Amino acid sequence: MTGDRTVSFTRMDEGTREDYALLEQHEATYKAGLPDRLMERLRSLGEGLSGYQVSRLEHSLQTATRARREGADADWIVAALLHDLGDELAPQNHDTLAAAIIAPYVREECTWAVRHHGIFQFKYYGDKVGLDPDAREKYRANPYFDGAAHFCKAWDQTSFDPSYRSDRLESFAPELEQVFLRDAWDEDYLRRGYVTRFAA
Repeated sequence: MTGDRTVSFTRMDEGTREDYALLEQHEATYKAGLPDRLMERLRSLGEGLSGYQVSRLEHSLQTATRARREGADADWIVAALLHDLGDELAPQNHDTLAAAIIAPYVREECTWAVRHHGIFQFKYYGDKVGLDPDAREKYRANPYFDGAAHFCKAWDQTSFDPSYRSDRLESFAPELEQVFLRDAWDEDYLRRGYVTRFAA
C-alpha cells in the first residue's frame, strides 16, 4: 500500500526513479484532497479578525454568493470565495497569498483581480485612513482593470452585511472541485489575455 511506504533517501540527490514514482503517487492522492482542505481553511475564517459586523467567513460567502447570483462562472466564484483566505497568515499581503493559491487553476484575469483587490478596495475607504482612493489608477491600462474594479464594487466591498442571505459554504463544493481538480497550469484554463465583459 502506497500510504505505508516511504522513499529510501535522506537527500534528494540520492533518490531513485522508484522513489520519485512513489512520491508522485502520494502527491496525486494529496492533490485530490485540495478542495476539502480549502473548505476547512474557509471554516477557520469564522474565527479570527473581529470588528466587522460579520466574520471573515461570512464576508467570503457573501462575496462568492453575489458573484454566483450575478451569473459569474466557477473561476470568478472561487476567486470571490477565497480572496481573503490569506488574512490569517499574511495580514499585510493577504491578497498576494490568496492569488498564489488560485493561480495554477483559474483564468489569469481572476488571479489578477484577487492579487490586486487590496489596492482596488482603497476606492471605498482610503480617504478615511490616509490612503489614496485612486491608487489603483496606476493599473488603468491593464486589460484586467475593469474586472478587478467590478469584483470590488459589486461583490467585495458590499459584503459586510449581517442581513444578507448568503449561500452556505457547503454549496460551493462543486465549484471548488471543478476548479481545483483541474490540471495545474493548463493554458486551456488560464486563458491569458481573456477578459470577462461585465454589464456596466
